Amino acid sequence: MFKKLMGIFSNDMAIDLGTANTLVLIKDQGISINEPSVVAIQYDKYGQEHILAVGKEAKDMVGKTPGNIKAIRPMKDGVIADFNVTEMMIRYFIEKAHKRKSFFSPRIIICVPYGLTQVERKAVKESAINAGARYVYLIEEPMAAAIGAGLPIKEPNGNLVVDIGGGTTEIGVISLGGLVLSKSLRVAGDKLDASIANYIKQNFNLLIGDRVAEELKIKIGTAVPLEEDLITLVRGRDSVEGALASIEISSEHIREAMKEPIREIGEALKTVLEDTPPELAGDIVENGIVLTGGGALIRGLDKYLSNLVKLPVYIAEEPLLAVAIGTGKALDEIDLLQQTSYED
Repeated sequence: MFKKLMGIFSNDMAIDLGTANTLVLIKDQGISINEPSVVAIQYDKYGQEHILAVGKEAKDMVGKTPGNIKAIRPMKDGVIADFNVTEMMIRYFIEKAHKRKSFFSPRIIICVPYGLTQVERKAVKESAINAGARYVYLIEEPMAAAIGAGLPIKEPNGNLVVDIGGGTTEIGVISLGGLVLSKSLRVAGDKLDASIANYIKQNFNLLIGDRVAEELKIKIGTAVPLEEDLITLVRGRDSVEGALASIEISSEHIREAMKEPIREIGEALKTVLEDTPPELAGDIVENGIVLTGGGALIRGLDKYLSNLVKLPVYIAEEPLLAVAIGTGKALDEIDLLQQTSYED
């Protein structure tokens, strides 16, 4: 019986179900999957849906598919936008992680944004259960980010983490293993990409897709002025003449394009700091603020936020993986799992 139970529990998984990317960790094995949260669906002549591709292969199809194929991002602003496609995606990743279709139903812990409603939380759990999970725990993103960043969350000291993902920015003040204060803002990587695409359309009459905008953000994006501008060539379609065109874009253009959403993130951080209890505020002044998520990699964002709130801001060692690593650590430690997860 003991061996049988151990066989079942060995399949336990942690999933960072992100708007932009999904990461899957298997207990005692580390990260098994790290792929875009995109599903390509093909419709047959009867209108039935069939999965054509998931992850990176599906992302490569975005904006390039014929009429009977759709590349879908089932997560929007950190929540499930398409229940059926999300379930297909979770099932696919679970089966791929185990490298076989027949396995003991695993217990799964899923990381979710702090601001999810009860209905949205239930949808996440039901997607995982329908996809083959035996039991589902949920853990809030700021807590997972703090654990993954290596912050001493169990200590009676205040720590502040800012996780800038694809759909949401999560800000959390953590002490004694719990969230004392948290804020979820639906302004993050996707909003930055959309702002870049809109800026280029308005100022250069050039139409580009979100994928190109994301590439610009990564390649030359900055939150503060640089001593020497970075410049790159951008190709798209002229919105006036309809012809294909290319223009040079500088890092200063991208900074201007991202200025408003970055300002919103900064204002949300200021609000959390203003609401933080004085005893914990003193700890944060001493410990500083930790940035995680893909947004943490934007040039100069740490400097921008530090100048805004007059506190030291640090980038986590592995910002892109912090949430997934934290979710995995919570799975490894049952007592930590019980403290930081919740059921609905």
